Amino acid sequence: MDPRPVLRLGHSPDPDDAFMWWPLLELDGRAPRIASPRFRFEAVAADIEALNKRAAAGSDLLEISAFSCATYARIAGSYALTACGSSVGDGYGPKVVARTARSPESLRGAHLAIPGEGTTAFLATNLMLGAGSFRATAVPFKEIPERVAAGEFDAGIVIHEGQLTFAEQGLVLVEDLGRWWRAQTGLPLPLGANGVLRALDDRHGAGTLLEVGALLARSVQYALDHREESVRYALGFADGMAPELADRFIAMYVNHWTLDCGPTGRLAVRTLLGRAADAGLLPRVSEPDFVPAGA
Repeated sequence: MDPRPVLRLGHSPDPDDAFMWWPLLELDGRAPRIASPRFRFEAVAADIEALNKRAAAGSDLLEISAFSCATYARIAGSYALTACGSSVGDGYGPKVVARTARSPESLRGAHLAIPGEGTTAFLATNLMLGAGSFRATAVPFKEIPERVAAGEFDAGIVIHEGQLTFAEQGLVLVEDLGRWWRAQTGLPLPLGANGVLRALDDRHGAGTLLEVGALLARSVQYALDHREESVRYALGFADGMAPELADRFIAMYVNHWTLDCGPTGRLAVRTLLGRAADAGLLPRVSEPDFVPAGA
């Protein structure tokens, strides 16, 4: 029996996250491509809002987890951000969609389907329209396009692959939140983040966070360097997407920002959290700290 402790890695069940982290996993009896002498990695796939809630729950916390950047302000005491693994919208991002053409301003007072109150998409929409200016109902993200198209909601916020496929259900773009954010700030929109449990240094010795951060960065680099193999694995999480569409989606959110968000990515996180705190949407946090992408 393998005596190494298991580090559970929470990620959304989508091709971009699967693409990044498969090199850390033992698959089909094969050793991980990126192996650790001290730890084993176990993937825990869950909807991003479920991961947001788990990270904020304070109990049974995953050792490594994806969560929405907007959620970080509520969990900063438990998790340190990793410089790698981020999903960044570089002039694009989640989209507000409706059945017919309308302006963003017309959504004040409207009923929107949202992918979760902890998501960056919901936070950005509040920053754009004004806190409390619309009615919101949380809906599983995969259901949002269909339920907006059926007239159940005035509009919806689509994330993940819905950003590419909403028009197939007869929906039209109201606003691209990544585009809106860049126009406001000149910065990319930090959407998904990853964190390492701060308690790991106490459990496994000083320097564990740095060690794990380096392993995560090596996994992302390996996936990018072996793109064809990585895409083949990620297609198992693509929910019927055509390979070409899945590959396009992966390229949107696994790129140089994902290897290391860098100074601009760090500034984008600070700006988003700061503006949200100024608007009373999130608690104010001190300077976000990042586990480096290399050690």
